[in-house]
Amino acid sequence: MVIDHIGIVAKSLEEGIEHWERIFRYRQMTEIVTNTRQRVRVVFLRKEGSPLIKLIEPTDADSPVYQAARRGGGLHHLCFRSEDMPGELDRLKEAGLRVLAAPQPGEAFENEDIAFVWAGQGLNIELIGTDKKAGILPEGR
Repeated sequence: MVIDHIGIVAKSLEEGIEHWERIFRYRQMTEIVTNTRQRVRVVFLRKEGSPLIKLIEPTDADSPVYQAARRGGGLHHLCFRSEDMPGELDRLKEAGLRVLAAPQPGEAFENEDIAFVWAGQGLNIELIGTDKKAGILPEGR
């Protein structure tokens, strides 16, 4: 498994993009994508030599990140990519981690399956089996 990205909750994607571009010199990598199952909008940011950042904004009060956004946002998850995502999920369950969301298509990953587990120590882990990202913008953005 390798780290694919760091997920951060933002009150507003537009404000979050501006903040990460201005302060940390990240650039928007993808279009904003709506994940209807999780009731969020997401966007990926990139910076040469640094981990990808996925900003996450709730679309309504029923979103799992709504309360975090109301409190100002912050770290939501680390995402690990694996060539054997189902096998890794089984291994993590056997190690005692709790599955928060069973594998389901993720719009931000061109509908490839994603899953979430609770890693303890206040951290969610997202598992993916692909490096695909939906809505990649042209280079130079």
